Amino acid sequence: MNGFQTTAIVLAAGQGKRMESSVHKQYLLLKDKPVLYYSLKAFEDSQIDDIVLVVGRNEQEFCQKEILDKYGFHKIKAIVEGGKERYHSVAYGIQAICWECKYVFIHDGARPFVDEDIINRAIDEVQISSACVIGMPVKDTIKISDEKGYVSDTPARSLVWQIQTPQVFDRNVIADAYDKLLSEEENLSAAGITVTDDAMVVEYFLKIPVKLVQGSYKNIKITTPEDLKIAEILLD
Repeated sequence: MNGFQTTAIVLAAGQGKRMESSVHKQYLLLKDKPVLYYSLKAFEDSQIDDIVLVVGRNEQEFCQKEILDKYGFHKIKAIVEGGKERYHSVAYGIQAICWECKYVFIHDGARPFVDEDIINRAIDEVQISSACVIGMPVKDTIKISDEKGYVSDTPARSLVWQIQTPQVFDRNVIADAYDKLLSEEENLSAAGITVTDDAMVVEYFLKIPVKLVQGSYKNIKITTPEDLKIAEILLD
């Protein structure tokens, strides 16, 4: 057991429009179980102390019956309703964690391949840096485009990572960053700044360096029908 409390916020409030399905992507079946099941199972079986599940509007009762009760998850301490944007859902999740929590994991429920090794590496690193994200070095050359679609830069491939989740923070760090985000969201919108992940919030508002931690190329996010087919192969 750790000498500190850890909470995983698992985000399952997305609609998954690119999945081209009437069923939200986190509830689609992957080898006879919902996609969401796999990430919850990983945290349930890990050294994480408890879980806050963030779901879509009017989905709490469904998740209680079809996810928690059906599969016997005991670490889920709260099911909260998400918001309009991903960052709203994260903010509501942060508000629901217990006061004893020291470190917060934020994970996309549509990433079913998070595992014990990834979780353990993140726990080790966050104690040192207070802010870290899971990711992997890119395999392909990356080009930066200008507004007209021409290449404006080619960054060194050795310095470019594709970012995954979980993203892990000291509770005070992420809570402070999100408080600042919510107070400034109108200004960000007016400036055309889109919040795409949690590390960005910490980087932008607190200027705290965020450490990159190796994840897995297997740790994909299921976004399109093709991703679901790949996930089925990875489970075999």
